[in-house]
Amino acid sequence: MKQLTVWAIIPLLMLLASGCTIKGTVKQITDTTSNVTGTTSGRTWFTEEGILKPDFKVVAFVALNEENLRHDMASGQGEYLSSVGNLLNVPADRKAEFFTVVQARYQAFAAMDFTAPERVVAALRGVSAPLASAQ
Repeated sequence: MKQLTVWAIIPLLMLLASGCTIKGTVKQITDTTSNVTGTTSGRTWFTEEGILKPDFKVVAFVALNEENLRHDMASGQGEYLSSVGNLLNVPADRKAEFFTVVQARYQAFAAMDFTAPERVVAALRGVSAPLASAQ
């Protein structure tokens, strides 16, 4: 009977001891995630109220809609490309021109790394700036 009790207690102790390790690992992972989001994009992209700052709206849009935006860039039309035009202040009467220029430069945009959306936005600003200022 004693042997049976010892064999029942040992696995139970091992199970409880591993719980501390799992709890510690989860805390490490969540702390690291909090540090990354808190020190990089989190605090610079958002206000204290949690609202996305105007300067980062287009960057966030490009980052979150990469696949759809690539498709619209290739076709030279579409709601995602139109939304980017709106965020970049392209006048409605110049949108067709914006679409044409983006489509003509599609190969350059397709080669860009969308995991760095700031670069894509900078290139899109290069296309949209002359159109917005020419108004």
